[in-house]
Amino acid sequence: MKNALVICTFLCAAAFLACNKEKDLVRLNVRLTDGPGAFQQVNVDIREVRVKMSGDSAQWLILMTNAGVYNLLDFQNGLDTLLATGTLPGEVLKEVRFLLGENNSVMVDGVVFPLDTPSVQDSGLKIKVDKHLNLDVNTLVLDFDAQQSILLTGAGQYKLKPVIKVKV
Repeated sequence: MKNALVICTFLCAAAFLACNKEKDLVRLNVRLTDGPGAFQQVNVDIREVRVKMSGDSAQWLILMTNAGVYNLLDFQNGLDTLLATGTLPGEVLKEVRFLLGENNSVMVDGVVFPLDTPSVQDSGLKIKVDKHLNLDVNTLVLDFDAQQSILLTGAGQYKLKPVIKVKV
């Protein structure tokens, strides 16, 4: 009888811990928006979105990403788009990283120019967040400031130096 009580207590504790682990998982949606800019198009080729949490492993976790080329100027005046989503531990979200492809461009006066993204294609575009995820659904809106992010060099090339604000 004592053994049965011990086994029952152990099983109840295990079930309680398993339920608590499931409750510790939260849903994260990463959305993209932009402020007005003087360009006709600012196209950014987003291949993958990753996040780094505060937990012991502190690895980059890959989110389900809606990969594609996004014209940032399509997401102005309160419009945004869902870039990525995933289920994560309810910890502190430390960083978000975009891995970009090669199809980045800017249109000025009807002419499309390649948009140079130095080092971003290799290491990714990293954004510090430091937000505790503790609700059922968390939404992180990344406000990409296209106007401040595009630089024209003296050689006539356009470079992407991202300026992004995090809205929670």
